[in-house]
Amino acid sequence: MAEVEHDGGYGGRCPPYSFLDESLADGYTNLVMPANLFQFASVTKTYGHVRALDDLSLTVPTGAIGLLGPNGSGKTTMIRTLLGLIPVDRGSGEVLGMDFRHRQLDIRRDVGFAPEDECLFPHVQGVEFVAYAGELVGMSGGDALQRAHEVLDYVGLGEARYRKVESYSTGMKQRLKLASAIVHDPQLVILDEPTNGMDPAGRNEVLELARDLAHNKGINLLFSSHILPDVEAVCDYVVVLGRGKLLAQGAIQELKQTHEQSFDVRLKSDSAAFTQHLAKMGCVAEPRGELLRVRIPADKSPQCLWEAAAAERVQIRHLLPQRSTLEEVFLNAVERP
Repeated sequence: MAEVEHDGGYGGRCPPYSFLDESLADGYTNLVMPANLFQFASVTKTYGHVRALDDLSLTVPTGAIGLLGPNGSGKTTMIRTLLGLIPVDRGSGEVLGMDFRHRQLDIRRDVGFAPEDECLFPHVQGVEFVAYAGELVGMSGGDALQRAHEVLDYVGLGEARYRKVESYSTGMKQRLKLASAIVHDPQLVILDEPTNGMDPAGRNEVLELARDLAHNKGINLLFSSHILPDVEAVCDYVVVLGRGKLLAQGAIQELKQTHEQSFDVRLKSDSAAFTQHLAKMGCVAEPRGELLRVRIPADKSPQCLWEAAAAERVQIRHLLPQRSTLEEVFLNAVERP
């Protein structure tokens, strides 16, 4: 077994264990997680006359974070700022407790990034690409190569490790980028549109890996995507940007408000008579697959559902208040004046 403490050519801060090595994880106590994942204070970044980030202030907790926003909202600029890749015009901020204006290299050693754009080198084997990513953040060649083999097995590319990257499918390339982002056991992994252009099977593979990293491996995740079901499948918290400003943020389940006068109902038998009875009471019932979405007038109580069921002799098997979808949360935030 490898020693728990080692330098490994990583400037004295090579991760003492891989998150893939469960036998070492229990004894790993050196890493202290900051209270917040990142924070911005009045950050402004302009490109000519365009304000990509406009006096942006926010504090984001640790965990699995979804980053949402329409095109031109500032998501890409935020990611580049977090990584210290671009200077800001005004403002300050921290990533994992480190100032992104002055500790760019330290941040990149603790952050893994899988960009949306094609970033693979042609004529290079998959294992060589991942190992090179490890060396870029200071790992020795031997440690980087060993870890590259481990993470390629983790992402399901073990059998393709010696193939040239240009022969990989779209899904394989996405998993290869993910492997390169986690090769150095970062505290935070940033995934930029990780399922863009993928078929359903490949998309599910990437989502499952992202969920496992965030919820089982203890790695913080910033998941930027325009595919809202993907964000909801992986993340617990979202940040919504628009025109460089913060439009909304919070835990997904808290943002998905309950509608007190709207219910999703499933019946044991046919719903036609039940629906007609509700209509006479002023309710509106719309089929939603196996459910009925029932909206009750403000002057009536949910008791009318049970009254209609008793009158028509049907059994209610499922009854829950309607909650906003993440899409509704997103659209309301973007359309808000």
